[in-house]
Formats: sequence, structure tokens, C-alpha cells
Amino acid sequence: MTDTKKECDLCGLPVEISGFTLKTQEGDKAFCCEGCKGIYQLLNEDLLLPESDQD
Repeated sequence: MTDTKKECDLCGLPVEISGFTLKTQEGDKAFCCEGCKGIYQLLNEDLLLPESDQD
């Protein structure tokens, strides 16, 4: 098993839980928590792509 932990695209902490992600014009972004995801959304509204229904 390889250790390929991703870093949060906002604060740089390790992403321990999947699910805090956004699709942007720059590619998929992953976050360590809902707070970092929300802050990124506020600061980068113009880069976000529409979310698809995944449920």
C-alpha cells in the first residue's frame, strides 16, 4: 500500500476524509474539512463549475 495522501488545496493540511471536493476550471480541488471548502468557494466563485447530481 502506498502513502499518497493529498494536501488540502486551501490550508495544506492532509486530507483525511474524502467528500470535501469541488470541480473548478483548474481541475478538481480537495479539502480537509467543510470550512476550507466553504472559504475556497467564497474566494473563487468565478472558477467553480456546476455540480452534477451524484446521489
